[in-house]
Amino acid sequence: MRLLVLSIVLSLLCREAKLVLGDIGTATSYRPPYIPTGCFGNQQDQFPPGNLFVAVSEGLWDNGAACGRRYRLRCLSGHKKPCKGGATVDVKVVDLCRRSPCPSTIAMSTDAFAAISRSPSTKINVEYIQI
Repeated sequence: MRLLVLSIVLSLLCREAKLVLGDIGTATSYRPPYIPTGCFGNQQDQFPPGNLFVAVSEGLWDNGAACGRRYRLRCLSGHKKPCKGGATVDVKVVDLCRRSPCPSTIAMSTDAFAAISRSPSTKINVEYIQI
């Protein structure tokens, strides 16, 4: 009987818990102008299809070694439940966050942010993993 109860409880917890495999940080949205960037200057072809790109904070910047890295991001939580279900977005690093200190771990282009969040002006908690 105890085993049955334990298995039911574990089953319910697994449904509610979100498995996090990457690093945890915060994300905000940033608006144009996007160029020049810290990675590729004024090159228009630096932006991936759909304008799915980001600027990163000092912790991820790595003295510019982050340029061109790709990350998969997933919204975990935020004020007034902004996340779009389990949606993820793949982004490319093109810049160092322009504000100092950066208001988040990752500053996302408006298009990238809209892919995972319903609220364009809020800070969200994200999971991110390099791909």
